[in-house]
Amino acid sequence: MSLDDIDFAERYRQHLQLASYRPKPAREWDKRALTMDRKPLGGHYADAFIARMNLDGARSLLDIGCGPGTLCLSLAPRLEEIYALDYSPAMLALLNDNAEALELDNVHPVLCAWEDDWSEVPICDILIASRSGLVEDLDAALEKIHRHTRLRAYMTQLAGGHFIDPTIASLLGREQPALPDYIYTLNLLHRRGIHPRLDYIEIPSRLAGCATFEEFADKVTWSLGPLDDAQREALADWYRADPERARQGGAPMRWAFIGWTVPS
Repeated sequence: MSLDDIDFAERYRQHLQLASYRPKPAREWDKRALTMDRKPLGGHYADAFIARMNLDGARSLLDIGCGPGTLCLSLAPRLEEIYALDYSPAMLALLNDNAEALELDNVHPVLCAWEDDWSEVPICDILIASRSGLVEDLDAALEKIHRHTRLRAYMTQLAGGHFIDPTIASLLGREQPALPDYIYTLNLLHRRGIHPRLDYIEIPSRLAGCATFEEFADKVTWSLGPLDDAQREALADWYRADPERARQGGAPMRWAFIGWTVPS
């Protein structure tokens, strides 16, 4: 058997089903948007992502899963038009607030999801999909990327298949199979004759930096779901046993950065 004999699109769908992954509905992201500060964006992850991009010859950008504008607002001063797509109305409202605070007038929100009809989504020179590529049908998502990009596409996807340190999930009896990660994208691009650039961005755990146990428990609940009293007690013991480990939120998180030139 060779790589050409493997249906990576179907393997991805099977893996996602085995992992019992269910994307959060828009209303969950709406709730989260209401708790986020309206402040200048950026930081290590955004800087690392943008540093790996090539904007030569580009005038427009499409940001899929834009959230509050973490990436696209930093790129807006360098491009003529920015189209920011998300399926959370509250995230797009926050994006607008942030764009106004930065006095940007070239940012256009688009209320849409990966699975929706993209016939009205603009075709742009550059497309980015930052931490938003865990979709039901990855092969179909890549097709949409190629139909809506003229020059280059950039994605970040999980490396390792877990959003938080698996030892914390195990502690709570919430062990979860690893989610499908970036390796499927590499193989699906390879099938298309595309040889992308691969790099990694390592950042602190999404549980890092909590000032209190309550804040830490809220972040764990966001990732793993509601906790009962026994689970909260076990989590509190873990949190208090090692303050430095608690501050770091467990093991750091690694994202695979994938960039490629879109076939003409």
